[in-house]
Amino acid sequence: MTPPITAAPAEEPEEPQRRARSRRPKRTRRANGEGTIYQRKDGLYAAQVYVTQPDQTRKRATVYGKTWDEVHDELVRLKNNERQGIPTPVSSTPLGDYLDYWLEHVVKPDARPATYRSYELSVRLYLKPGLGKKRLNKLTAPDIRVWLNTVRETCLCCAQGKDAKRPKDHKDPQKRQRCCAIGQCCQSYPSPRTVQYLHAILRSALQQAVRDDLLARNVAKNVRAPKGQRRQLPSLSASEAAKLLRTARADRLHALYAVMLGLGLRRGEALGLRWTDVEFNECENCRGLGELKGVPCSPCGNTGQTAVIHVRQTLQRTKDGLRFLGTKTQRSTRDIAVPGSLVKVLREHRKRQMAERLAAGERWREHYLVFTTSIGTPIEPRNLNRSFAKLCDAAGVRRVRLHDLRHTCASLLRARGVDLSAIQDILGHEEYRTTADFYIDVKLDEQRKALQTLDDLFADGPLQ
Repeated sequence: MTPPITAAPAEEPEEPQRRARSRRPKRTRRANGEGTIYQRKDGLYAAQVYVTQPDQTRKRATVYGKTWDEVHDELVRLKNNERQGIPTPVSSTPLGDYLDYWLEHVVKPDARPATYRSYELSVRLYLKPGLGKKRLNKLTAPDIRVWLNTVRETCLCCAQGKDAKRPKDHKDPQKRQRCCAIGQCCQSYPSPRTVQYLHAILRSALQQAVRDDLLARNVAKNVRAPKGQRRQLPSLSASEAAKLLRTARADRLHALYAVMLGLGLRRGEALGLRWTDVEFNECENCRGLGELKGVPCSPCGNTGQTAVIHVRQTLQRTKDGLRFLGTKTQRSTRDIAVPGSLVKVLREHRKRQMAERLAAGERWREHYLVFTTSIGTPIEPRNLNRSFAKLCDAAGVRRVRLHDLRHTCASLLRARGVDLSAIQDILGHEEYRTTADFYIDVKLDEQRKALQTLDDLFADGPLQ
């Protein structure tokens, strides 16, 4: 009988092979939140990791780079921010698109039309061409700094093609092509104040993005605004102001110039002034008497030498035409006591307007405004500027802006010792500093008087 066949026992593996197998790590899944790095078909490397956004929601962020090390470093930075609790916004919105949203839904509903136009012009001509393609969450302080320096060193005429829009053969040499279009740069560089203004607009827009949880921080705050010299505001001297008003007596708008100079009203405030906003402190009997000439009214005892103007609205030119709007700021809504000389001017102007109304007949359009055209319609602000320029030429004084009558009022009040807080109330400034910055020339006079007290130190005489 043959014995059964049995399998030979397996040989024990050698000791080195058994130790090698024991050193192999077990295959495990990637830890949650560790992120991943992979190479795309186009050769770029990409890293993805979940991060916490400013609104405390989690979203997957993707970063790209040319090398594995580059994206790995960025991945490590994102993970470190996550461990430290620093939110990371994930947004691919271009800055130009966000600026369009900011203008339409943030600035336009609350800002005055002139402010909106100024913002829109700055965004269209400067911010979008320079930074519009940058991703909102990728914008850095160096990007803004380089852009500001570029704006400061770029000719506006060349960048915006202003000279190319002029005709080549216009009869007026000043209106035909004369610089950039014919290869001669006019070096029309923006002023430091313009660069500061652009920086302020960008800073305001990015701050709104922070409030909307689209950005973790406002990088524009890390860029120092360019410094510029403080602009000397031109104003008329006392003799020039008196000469201007004497010449304006023959003008139908003499009262308008007198009120702007005497009370420091803005152009829009003066053009938007209604007769209901002028309180003459008179009864029905006073109105019947006309000009009182200082004789007391028997019913109320009024001499007609006092009045109060209530500034409540302004007249502004918008894209929809002339519109009546509210005042510029909350403090601009104010009451101003009118001196007796201006009361007389306003009474004479009211009589002149009544005569114009009778002469116009059916052509008169009633708006109840103090200052109107010859047929009662509101005055176009730009036409008033042109009329004032002609008045300056006729009076033989320096041609200044119409708004400089407001500066002249403030400077003349300060030169006569009026307190700055009182001038601030008259002008309706929101901040005290705004009022104080108008008086560079007056400050020099005050310094000269103060230093005059030390004059005895330099007088000749025996030393004690």
